[in-house]
Amino acid sequence: MMLRSEEAPAGLLLAAGEGRRLGRPKATLELDGERLVDRGVRTLRDGGCSPVLVVAGAAQIEVIGAVVVPNPDWRDGMGSSLRAGLAALPPGCPAVVVALVDQPLVTPAAVRRLVAAFEEGAGIAVATYGGAPRNPVLLAAGHLDGVAEAAVGDQGARGYLRAHPELVTPVPCDDVAAPDDIDTPEDLSALSRPREGRSRPAPRSRPHGAAGR
Repeated sequence: MMLRSEEAPAGLLLAAGEGRRLGRPKATLELDGERLVDRGVRTLRDGGCSPVLVVAGAAQIEVIGAVVVPNPDWRDGMGSSLRAGLAALPPGCPAVVVALVDQPLVTPAAVRRLVAAFEEGAGIAVATYGGAPRNPVLLAAGHLDGVAEAAVGDQGARGYLRAHPELVTPVPCDDVAAPDDIDTPEDLSALSRPREGRSRPAPRSRPHGAAGR
């Protein structure tokens, strides 16, 4: 399928992991009756990203409204998925917003803030919570080769971002999103409770994801 770049940044959802502690791939889990992969795609699209790509690996998935990019090397870690996704972006893509399938409380509003920062001149924009960099992350086209080169093992863009802190624009998203991730059945259960009775865990202090893992 030929991808065509528009002026909008692309969206890239990393969804290749097997979910070892969950017992099934995270992409296929459901929250509020919606698969996490569909939720992530919707978040990126509603946040202003086009096209949206999904990197798949442990599970063969079909996703409406997105292009699925298979990553046969998904067992090598997140870095391989990030590289596969970046390599599949359409020519002329101005930027990409990278998100993780296991962070379902990221919202379109958070994505829109990153896009707005890019439109105002940011080359790299990172969502922060409590001042800590997490996800999603926006990368302008000029940084993609460097990010791909630094993405090794289970490390996403962290190495590149840490090597170039002067290029990073932090974008506070505490009031519109949360970085809670689903790693265990208990995590999924906590996020599946009715919202009025749901107690949100504090964001983990350890680095995580495309920005931090």
